[in-house]
Amino acid sequence: MSRKEFVTLTNMCLIEDAEGRVVAQRRDPTLYRWSGIAFPGGHIESGENFHDAVVREVEEETGLTIEAPHLVGLKHWPDSEGHRYMVFLYKTTSFSGQLRSSAEGEVFWLPKADLAQMDLAYDLLEVLTVMDDPNLSEFFYTQKGEDGEWDKHFR
Repeated sequence: MSRKEFVTLTNMCLIEDAEGRVVAQRRDPTLYRWSGIAFPGGHIESGENFHDAVVREVEEETGLTIEAPHLVGLKHWPDSEGHRYMVFLYKTTSFSGQLRSSAEGEVFWLPKADLAQMDLAYDLLEVLTVMDDPNLSEFFYTQKGEDGEWDKHFR
């Protein structure tokens, strides 16, 4: 068993205001393999630290400058090529700037309580569970068998 593997590093950030609203992002399904409402985030560049990457991605996608993003969990799974895909999950309530959409997708404020009734990205509610539960830190997928089905796990 090799101790090395190829990994794709990404992030996602839940930005919440004092009224209980969150920044939601609707990605263009013609540009991405997945669609629905999610939270802003993206790829971590080679050599970039995780904190700076989430600050950069949020600014690029929303126009907001976040401060004090807190790492609250991790989502990961093996991708179709056998590499690992990792999403570092952050939360913050500290931000400045004006919300604006970008080529990445439309962004808008949404009451957090309304998320379950929205057309969400396929596992956003599970991601939100990890983000909001201080007893959880990890959400990961493993394949059940050769049929390609996945099991979801929380730790």
